[in-house]
Amino acid sequence: MITPSSNDLQATFPEIKDTPDSILYVFFISAVAALGGFLFGFDSGVINGTVGALGNAFNSNDVSTGFNVASVLLGCAFGALAAGPLADNFGRRAIMILTAVIFAISAFGSGFADSSAEFIFYRLFGGLGIGAASVLAPAYIAEVAPAAIRGRLATLQQLAIVLGLFAAFLSNFLISSNAGGAEGILMLDLAAWRWMFWVELIPAILFLVGVLFIPESPRYLVAQGEIKKAKKVFSKISSSPVDKQIEDVKRSLHGDKKPSIRDLFIDGEKKIHPIIWVGIALSVFQQFVGINVVFYYGSELWQAAGFDESQSLLINVMAGVTNIVSTFIAIALVDKVGRKPLLLVGSIGMFISLGALTYIFGSSGLNELGKLALSDNMGTFALIMANLFVVFFGLSWGPIVWVLLGEMFNNRIRGAALAVAASAQWIANFAITMTFPMMLGSIGLAGAYGLYAISAFISIFFVIKYIKETRGVSLEAM
Repeated sequence: MITPSSNDLQATFPEIKDTPDSILYVFFISAVAALGGFLFGFDSGVINGTVGALGNAFNSNDVSTGFNVASVLLGCAFGALAAGPLADNFGRRAIMILTAVIFAISAFGSGFADSSAEFIFYRLFGGLGIGAASVLAPAYIAEVAPAAIRGRLATLQQLAIVLGLFAAFLSNFLISSNAGGAEGILMLDLAAWRWMFWVELIPAILFLVGVLFIPESPRYLVAQGEIKKAKKVFSKISSSPVDKQIEDVKRSLHGDKKPSIRDLFIDGEKKIHPIIWVGIALSVFQQFVGINVVFYYGSELWQAAGFDESQSLLINVMAGVTNIVSTFIAIALVDKVGRKPLLLVGSIGMFISLGALTYIFGSSGLNELGKLALSDNMGTFALIMANLFVVFFGLSWGPIVWVLLGEMFNNRIRGAALAVAASAQWIANFAITMTFPMMLGSIGLAGAYGLYAISAFISIFFVIKYIKETRGVSLEAM
């Protein structure tokens, strides 16, 4: 990894007055925190190339296979809900260290599992780390980054996630190629799919070591009354007067209170604030368009469409690259064209590409093995449409949903509302991931993608009617 120089970073962020060294230091500690997002992406994507091998290794049926893949998402829901309170009690840095250990144990155990139950246990355990990382990394970055560059540094989390997905796809492809397939034998006479999980030990250890070299969040330190430590951190991350920063944090903490379910209801009524339903719907639509079918089941999907295992894993790598490029486009456009226009373009583009895939899969015949027999032209068209789907998702609903969820709620309900919206997202992710193998065996690829296309179509009207533009609006004005 190439580390930018302090002069490069100052040229990138000319609007802030801090010294080049402080900019470089903030970038470094933010990048270390974002490694949690990288592990989030890697752990989510590594399952992609192992689904068939796991089914054969554990003699799983469609339901069991779906749960093997989706089980991690149940852990995610619990990890996300627990990370906030734990970080408030023990510190952001301490829980990030715990998260790195969880990732390492999960990767090690998943590779050694000899039964479906054992595998599910380690995947559920790993889900705790994914859920925690999805909360801790953006929270830590927001608390150490200068206000002028907080938004762009926060995008490191999303970028790290897609880089983690790509790294998992690439390592799966390389391991499978060397072993002759995910079930092939590699080093130590062990199946290749086991090594696919063990590769995650490398970034997990890097994350653990990196966190040991970053400071605790100064906001957390002030909240704990550790003013001397907070001053030391502030002096490293900013050239602004330290005492003034401490006082600003104290004032911001004065009105803080722990998130409460009661915050979700309109005062004096039993009705939930309408904006919370909008946040829940955003989270659900992000998953119901089927994007994680591409990332979790990509290998199985393309093999069902007639490609062999090696070709399918290479297609996954292509999708990973496409996702990375799309995220950079979103980073460049989000503060220029706004959130709502990007969501609308994404919904329309996803509907068209998913509709095309539904037609391709529905109009193709079957070969002697019962798999789709796509002609060369149709196969190429399917690949183009699948990558266009990833492009439209990557520049819109992927990153923009997280941006909106951080902006759209007012200060009083933000904590509780985010917890509910995030939980809805993990539950929707679980539902889509769990049902795909069953749909593949019953209504086929065309039926599954038809349902995802319908969700994308409905999301167009949802964006038009319910999404308000938040670009340039202060959090206090929400």
